[in-house]
Amino acid sequence: MKKNKLIAVIICVALVALTLSLALTACNKVDPNDPKTIVVGASASPHAEILNAIKGKLKEQGYNLVVKVFDDYTTPNTALDEGSLNANYFQHTPYLNTFNNDYKTDLVAVAKIHYEPFGVYGKNVTATDYASQKTGRTILIPNDGSNRTRALYVLQDEGFITLKNDADPNENLTVEDIANDNGNKINPVLAESLAAQLDQQNDGALAVINGNYALQAGLNAKEDALGIENAQGDAAQLYANVIAVKKGHENDAKIKALVDALKSQEVIDFINKTYGGAVVPTFTL
Repeated sequence: MKKNKLIAVIICVALVALTLSLALTACNKVDPNDPKTIVVGASASPHAEILNAIKGKLKEQGYNLVVKVFDDYTTPNTALDEGSLNANYFQHTPYLNTFNNDYKTDLVAVAKIHYEPFGVYGKNVTATDYASQKTGRTILIPNDGSNRTRALYVLQDEGFITLKNDADPNENLTVEDIANDNGNKINPVLAESLAAQLDQQNDGALAVINGNYALQAGLNAKEDALGIENAQGDAAQLYANVIAVKKGHENDAKIKALVDALKSQEVIDFINKTYGGAVVPTFTL
């Protein structure tokens, strides 16, 4: 009898736990089709942080902003295309265009919000060593088309490689477009793994790291980078991070509310105070 009572108690506890779990799941479920719910996919830093800073502003207008964090550059676009997100915020337009072409999606940018300059970081490399030794290094770069192209131009500007005369910055360049690598070994790897993979290299190795992944790794382009992308001229606008939506939703009321909340003095102040130049607003009021 005691054994049967124990089994009954265990079953009862399990049922209660299951009921609570299902109830929590129902409470946490969000509906992107709700006109007052805005579901946005974002990289953890700085995108999700910037979005979280405007939740109160949107709440005052009757909108519930739900931020879903992604750690890669593919899923937030597929999720947007499939309809589980209303918008995403993690990419620049060249990457978005390449993704649309490769995956046959129809996603569009509705607003430019900020720019993150690429930084060149080293494994136990001093500033003096970096400036004087431009040959014989292992250098990691992002492997996706637009960011790989961008990184190659950074390396050319920093004196590590020379690109071919017919290289076009509007095309997706590869290591085959390098005319002279100066004895450097250029290795394209997943953008999200750059910081971790640099840590596994021998001393003297370098990596050109996307701004958001650098921030997530505790790196700041203004403070920690040995070399930094030139933000003057077209780079800031070309590589500005955008709010993207599925085509046809550009004029949705909640998308307009999202963009208006982001393009505000509060966001300019938040970015400037929080990131110290590693993230730069690209909009004007």
